[in-house]
Amino acid sequence: MGAIIRRELSAYFTSPVGFVYIGAVYFLSGIFLLTGSLMAGSADIRPVFSSLFSVVMFLTPVLTMRLMSEDRRRKTDQLLLTSPVALGAIVAGKFLSAAVVYIAAISVTLLYAAVLSFFASITWAVIFGNYIALLLAGLAFISIGQFISSLTESQAAAATGTFAAVLGILFLDVLPSIITNPVLSSFIQELSFTRRFTPITSGILSVSNLFYFFSICAVFLFLTTRVLEKRRWS
Repeated sequence: MGAIIRRELSAYFTSPVGFVYIGAVYFLSGIFLLTGSLMAGSADIRPVFSSLFSVVMFLTPVLTMRLMSEDRRRKTDQLLLTSPVALGAIVAGKFLSAAVVYIAAISVTLLYAAVLSFFASITWAVIFGNYIALLLAGLAFISIGQFISSLTESQAAAATGTFAAVLGILFLDVLPSIITNPVLSSFIQELSFTRRFTPITSGILSVSNLFYFFSICAVFLFLTTRVLEKRRWS
């Protein structure tokens, strides 16, 4: 799996994708820090995290669109599928490589907080809560994007499909208000992304909320593995 991670990280940074992704997050988070906190004379960087969530939602499909589809387009997936590496290790390695790039991008927020702590009092529980929430959301989006990337050889289709899937998950927050069946409405509320995400931003790390995000990752990594397995035997 280590070889897969190194290969994918090399692919991110021998092409513009990795640099553009990290650079875009750094630039936009800096703008959010300036306009949302510094210009207001505040050391509260929660607005930065709130705005970065939208950035992550839009940019993560760009990060994941090549994970599986590029190998399929170049026909190099046949080498992976016939290699002695387990399919689960291939999927996990590609997922972790994207996760490393993502973590490198959003970790700039902790640097902002560290610098601001020299000039004002910082509530670190809230900072880490927002960071962990953004991290978990990003990992969930990456797993979804990787699965969709495994279904097509078109990077554009993979990016569009991932963005649509992420919007679909967020749309679950609206469904309970328009569904009259109380049992179904209650079930959908349990699947609500925002309902699980918001408490973590306040520093409340309940097991059920953490399990929700880890479950999304596990389910879509499993589905991606099944897609590769089907292709191996087809």
